[in-house]
This record gives sequence, structure tokens and C-alpha cells, in this order.
Amino acid sequence: MAETISLSDLTAAPHAKLFDEPLVIRLSLDAGERVDPHRHPERTVVLHLLSGTVDLDLDDETHRLEPDDVIRFDGRREVSPEAVEDSEALLVLSQRVED
Repeated sequence: MAETISLSDLTAAPHAKLFDEPLVIRLSLDAGERVDPHRHPERTVVLHLLSGTVDLDLDDETHRLEPDDVIRFDGRREVSPEAVEDSEALLVLSQRVED
């Protein structure tokens, strides 16, 4: 079975869930908007920035993301994205596999 969803049809903000497992979310942030620091301890996270510019804080590091950048990180890290300009990203949170 295949399921197709248009990102433009998802209107929940800042998070709109696409699929359950792996958990897939569209994140939409206005310029200057920040998601409070948090963790996803049971997950590995992949963020694909679709548009805009985001400063992604991971613990004590900041990564500047531009359109088409993809970053993967362990969900045990504290994460807090902040939009430098209006931004949209696709996040995939998969079950973390122990090393």
C-alpha cells in the first residue's frame, strides 16, 4: 500500500504529522520563532530543510541550515531549532537502534 500526502495540505503549525512510524513531521516556523529545547531519547532524527534558514542548536553546538541541507542526529541530544527566516522542514524520527 502506498500513501501520498501533499505538504501544502498540512496546516497544523508549527508541527503537522504526516506518518506514524517512522514518525514524519512537517515543521513550519516563522522568522524568529524557536522550538523550546527538548529531546527525543528513543529516536534517531533526520531533518531536511526545505526552505528558509534555521539555526539548529544541538547541545552546545549550533548548525546553520540552508535549503536542501539534511542533518541526522541522536535524539538523546538536546535540540532547539530557530528560524532565521520563514522556514519549512521535514523531520523523520525513527526508532533508535542501540550501538
